[in-house]
Amino acid sequence: MFEPYLLNTWAAGTLVALVAGVVGVFVVLRGDSFLAHAIPHGSFAGAAVAYALGGSSLVGMGVSAALTGVAVFCLGRHGRKDAVIALLLSFLLASGALALSLSGGYANQAYALLFGQILSVSSSELLFMAILVCIVVLAMFLLARPLLLTSVMESAARAHGLHTHAIEFAFTMVLAATATASVPVVGVLLLFSLLVAPPAAACALCPTMSRAVALSCAFCLACMWASIALAVMTDLPIGFFVASISTLIYLGARLRLKYLFRISNENSR
Repeated sequence: MFEPYLLNTWAAGTLVALVAGVVGVFVVLRGDSFLAHAIPHGSFAGAAVAYALGGSSLVGMGVSAALTGVAVFCLGRHGRKDAVIALLLSFLLASGALALSLSGGYANQAYALLFGQILSVSSSELLFMAILVCIVVLAMFLLARPLLLTSVMESAARAHGLHTHAIEFAFTMVLAATATASVPVVGVLLLFSLLVAPPAAACALCPTMSRAVALSCAFCLACMWASIALAVMTDLPIGFFVASISTLIYLGARLRLKYLFRISNENSR
């Protein structure tokens, strides 16, 4: 399980878990789960087109994810944001599938992009991911206070002179960078579960943002490390374990809250 050829796997999984834990808290607080589902699909389309043209999939991911974020931000301001995201999501997924089909590498590349290939992360990809994760964490550190204020009290944020649209755009770009760093590891479809379920559980259990971020990172790390270990031991796809363990973490948090609520009611009688 800890053989030398798996060092990149453990390092990549750790990076993805940490960035998902930090960014995911704000995804949950802002109610941007649908956006966090759509932007990775943009990276899928870009990677598919890059593969078809013989270019770098990572570069294609980054450019396409950023363009998807810009499109959602611009079009969402002039109409229903959820409708815009839904249309872009379906269009990008279909475009990526078409590009892979025309390139003749549909089955293997589609599987890798949709469900991840954490066991084949190269040293160059790991370095690129590490740089992106550092950028994302720094951006979140700088944006934490205005993001929190605009997430829970948008009118008060405007009254304090905060540019809410600029903050929203910045967070969208952070999501694009997160998707670019994470899709090669957990895939397009499963990044969503890692970005939402463990952070949602942490937000439900913690009264403050700092504690929620810390617990979210701990949940994401536990989920990713357990998924890697199970995937290596069973030779089954890591995506199944990521989605299953993420769901169990969220359900456990909800059951814990329900238990505490029941105890509180009994003590108050």
